[in-house]
Amino acid sequence: MTDPLRLGIAGLGTVGTGVVKIIRQKANLLAARTGRPIEITAVSARSRDKDRDVSLSGYAWEDDPVALATRDDIDVFVELMGGADGPAKAATEAALAAGKDVITANKAMLAIHGQALAELAEDKGHVIRFEAAVAGGIPVVKALTEGLAGNDVTRVMGVMNGTCNYILTRMEDSGLPYEEVFAEADALGYLEADPTLDVGGIDAGHKLSLLAAIAYGTKVDFDGVDLEGIQRISVEDIETAASMGFRIKLLGVAQMTGRGLEQRMSPCLVPADSPLGQLQGGTNMVVLEGDAVGQIVLRGAGAGEGPTASAVMSDVIEIARGTRLTTFGQPAAGLETAVPAKSSTPAQYYIRMVLADKPGAMAKIATVLGDAGISIDRMRQTRHDDTAAPVVFVTHRTSRDNLDTALAAFPGTGVLLGEAVAIRIEDV
Repeated sequence: MTDPLRLGIAGLGTVGTGVVKIIRQKANLLAARTGRPIEITAVSARSRDKDRDVSLSGYAWEDDPVALATRDDIDVFVELMGGADGPAKAATEAALAAGKDVITANKAMLAIHGQALAELAEDKGHVIRFEAAVAGGIPVVKALTEGLAGNDVTRVMGVMNGTCNYILTRMEDSGLPYEEVFAEADALGYLEADPTLDVGGIDAGHKLSLLAAIAYGTKVDFDGVDLEGIQRISVEDIETAASMGFRIKLLGVAQMTGRGLEQRMSPCLVPADSPLGQLQGGTNMVVLEGDAVGQIVLRGAGAGEGPTASAVMSDVIEIARGTRLTTFGQPAAGLETAVPAKSSTPAQYYIRMVLADKPGAMAKIATVLGDAGISIDRMRQTRHDDTAAPVVFVTHRTSRDNLDTALAAFPGTGVLLGEAVAIRIEDV
């Protein structure tokens, strides 16, 4: 009989217990699909006494994940603890040094330390697999490293944080302001312990940087991701966008340009009738564009016990079958250092502002835009009272540098009340 693949699982939260359930409930199916049994040898978590709704009988327990990672009776260390540093990183390094393959769902650790970990793994002949780190149950890592390996990838884009998509679609459906929907999402347990990871775009930025590394053969460069969260999006923005045939999404885009690698995670207007525009609730979507394949769209659950555990198990099965892939689809030692694009690809922009009700106010704003090299495609005044006039401009295509010049100059006109909000309109 073929020897079993022996797993050590560190982290028994939602995802970890989901993995245990799949292995316990589908042992015969997994053995048939891989040609060998898959077994859990030992586990580790912060608490032994927590009710996890799954039996852990028969598994050795280690309080220290590093001790688990170095046990002689495991072949694969499954890291599901999270955190860019600390126990997750220490245990992953220990596992590789001890001759283990590693499976992880830890996008933060890989976004920051992925290059060093990949080089360590490949120097020792081991693999790091991380399907569960990006977009939950969507098999986007395998799509890029395997299914689309014959393509030059021209663009990667997607909605990669279900919490933000829930907040934005809930605001649209209910008419509730951001603050109320944020509190609602927090009460439902949708937000990270540090909510900025979600609403600030950091979590999704981690994922985008990993996909960009695979797509363009570059070292992971999370610092090169231009991040902007959804905190400034108002119901008025959502309603105005809808009236123009758009929806607002926290959209990640990565593309290689003549200016360098462009990586941005920011709110964007997308056509309401596009696949991205129709995406509702906590669902994720990743759009991949290649020179040979054209555009493909992957949609599915971006989080949760079942979908994320499913992604972990896809990596387990890959290793059990004997498939050995480099971490980012090419040997880590040969990955190039990304040259960050100094400016983003030109686009149209939506600009919302409130102007003082003074003669010539609109003309002053138009002059600032013109001086910055920006022409106006259309304009609308959404309502009016005796002192203030909310106005929305849609520009023709312009650079972000030109837009920033205009935004910086608006306060000097003396007619702007509050801050202007600018949102990119993305071609999808």
